[in-house]
Amino acid sequence: MTRVATVILLSTLSLSAQTGIRGHWNGSVEVPNQTLAMEVDIDKSGDKWIGSVAIPAQGASGLPLSNISETGNKFSFAIEGAPGDPTFNGTLSEDGKTMSGDFTQGPGSFPFKFTREGEPKVEAPKASPAVTEEFTGHWEGTLEAGQSLKLILDIENTGGGAKAVLTSVDQGNAKIPVASVQQNSNKLLLEVKAVGGQYEATINKEGTALTGTWTQGGNELPLKMTKTKKP
Repeated sequence: MTRVATVILLSTLSLSAQTGIRGHWNGSVEVPNQTLAMEVDIDKSGDKWIGSVAIPAQGASGLPLSNISETGNKFSFAIEGAPGDPTFNGTLSEDGKTMSGDFTQGPGSFPFKFTREGEPKVEAPKASPAVTEEFTGHWEGTLEAGQSLKLILDIENTGGGAKAVLTSVDQGNAKIPVASVQQNSNKLLLEVKAVGGQYEATINKEGTALTGTWTQGGNELPLKMTKTKKP
């Protein structure tokens, strides 16, 4: 009887662990002419939901999730800071093994399906060391990438170190979080995992201009940014 009770208890615990959206999920979004693979991790820190998503084809990882909610077998979450407010709305299967629904970004809506593959491995943002004063402030520049994209870079030192946000003005003022800020003497390296990009630049002696290269998807493009007063 004890052995039977133990088996029932273990089965119940296993079923319990499979319920809810907490977990590591692997699947794809069916966008036009392409199946876009994604890995989603959702967990709880105390009473607060946390999450991240990786999109290997775009070289993007550790993209933070926001607005995570779960009501019964219905759920929703969004990719924070990405253009077009990309959002997932869906339903969890009765056995808790799959989630499916619609992915919306801008005016588009596409089906998605993810399969549970274990415990969550949320990629939390790491603190960056503080940078010297000449790197902090409000920077503006234009990236020529087939079209002209006006970019704004805001860098500040907080209690936890350096923090930066990149705003793409011509893409609906999309605010893109910078995952890592690194300074080496007069050089700056920014990792922008949200779009699979990085910016490496050198500051001039006056501390008024950053001249460097934006790298994304195997492409290297010149990008100069000038320090201005924040509006």
